[in-house]
Amino acid sequence: PEPATTSVDIMPRDLLRPSAKDERRKYKLKRLVQSPNSFFMDVKCPGCYSITTCFSHAQTVVLCAGCSVMLCQPTGGKARLTEGCSFRHKYD
Repeated sequence: PEPATTSVDIMPRDLLRPSAKDERRKYKLKRLVQSPNSFFMDVKCPGCYSITTCFSHAQTVVLCAGCSVMLCQPTGGKARLTEGCSFRHKYD
């Protein structure tokens, strides 16, 4: 008789410790730790270099307080920054 062989199937992914890349692609409620996709950001005006805080998924046009230039315009999801504007995530 043949000896009993035990083969351990190795899963292609570690379900307890998913990679950051896999977590970002998942739906926000299906992640290991639920987190929103939206964030606040500081947007720098290309003309007067003043910084304005706006929401990543803004539903209205955001204007610069100094020179009234349009900084971002709404789309169906995330707001689209005007060309020349730079931004950074705003953390606590």
